[in-house]
Amino acid sequence: MRIVSGKLRGRNIATPSGRSTRPTSDQTRESVFNILKHAEWAPPLEGAIVADIFAGSGALGLEAVSRGADFCLFVETEPKARAAIRANIEKMRISEDTRLHRYDATKLKIAPGNLRGKFTHIFMDPPYNKGLWKPVLSRLLQQDLLAEDGVIILEDSVDAEIEPRGFEIMADKSWGAARVLFMRA
Repeated sequence: MRIVSGKLRGRNIATPSGRSTRPTSDQTRESVFNILKHAEWAPPLEGAIVADIFAGSGALGLEAVSRGADFCLFVETEPKARAAIRANIEKMRISEDTRLHRYDATKLKIAPGNLRGKFTHIFMDPPYNKGLWKPVLSRLLQQDLLAEDGVIILEDSVDAEIEPRGFEIMADKSWGAARVLFMRA
């Protein structure tokens, strides 16, 4: 895996060993970011405040920073995944622009000191077909963490039933086994 575009383009992304994570493919990431770049409803990535929830290797957040995001908060509990994210942050020298949270995303609580403002882009790539995105969406709304024009990019399995209450689906795309919803509150 590698960074697809931006200032870090071509850099390899360390991934956790084993099968506990399923990184978003280069092709899917490139397609997601192309949609974000060209959609009228998507805020610009330049200067964005990003969260990468169920971060795995951190590929989505790293790609956002490479493309101009000012800040990314990575949320991941799995130790090997956190180690890979830490290694990626250090190797790419972006520690000033990132934070790594070791919290269960379904019980998400973000302290104000770990924020640089409300999130303009929230990437969520939970384990497929488990509905783990439901409590996260609720927590995001309860804590008022999404910017007014913010967008949530949710990846799940192509056959997953996703009905996010309180959110408008701006786009619904599928690439291989992945289904990606672009949503606004």
